Amino acid sequence: MERIPINSSMIASIQYDPSNGTLEVEFKKDGVIWQYYDVPENVWHEFQSASSQGKYFLANIRDRFGGSKVG
Repeated sequence: MERIPINSSMIASIQYDPSNGTLEVEFKKDGVIWQYYDVPENVWHEFQSASSQGKYFLANIRDRFGGSKVG
C-alpha cells in the first residue's frame, strides 16, 4: 500500500489495500493512524476525489465501517 498525502486540515494521509478493503487514515491532530475494514473500492475512490476528504470521512466512513487505532 502507498500512503497518499492529503491537503486537509483534519487528515494527513490515506492509503487503501484493495485485497482486503482496509483503509488507513492518518490524522493531523495527533498523528494517530486508524484502520477501517471492509471498505468498498468505490468508497475509496470517492474519498480520494472528494472536494473535502475530511467532510467525506465524517459523513461516509467514520461511523459506517468498523475501525481500530493502529498507531
